[in-house]
Amino acid sequence: MFKLMSNSILLTVIFSTFTAQALKSLIILVTDRKLLLNRMLETGGMPSSHSAAVATLATSMGLVYGWNSPYFTISTVLAAVVIHDATGVRRAAGKHAEVLNDITKQFSALFGKGFEPQALKTLLGHTYPQAVAGTALGIAISFAVFG
Repeated sequence: MFKLMSNSILLTVIFSTFTAQALKSLIILVTDRKLLLNRMLETGGMPSSHSAAVATLATSMGLVYGWNSPYFTISTVLAAVVIHDATGVRRAAGKHAEVLNDITKQFSALFGKGFEPQALKTLLGHTYPQAVAGTALGIAISFAVFG
């Protein structure tokens, strides 16, 4: 356990993820004047914690092991897949959930009394600006720690 807690790259990735999640609540507090601490535990929103985590991992690997290392290569490919998924597949799934929620509401009268449709979660993926902000945050944190 001690070795795991002394892994500076892992700790930096965890810090980056936590920072991105905390920023989500802070941004909502500033823009909407609402304190929604539960946003720290949810997916989607500004900035992308997924993008921040993988950008931190890839950048840290480059800074620690070198930009030509296999560690940087592997983590960069992983980062590209995760960011693409966050802005593509998961975002599309969220849009599908919105449509399904609307359809369920429109047809709820047909289902009969007592039927309470459970809304699907719609905030799943990220817009490109959210992914870019998370990526920039992750890179910045890596350079602050290892640069």
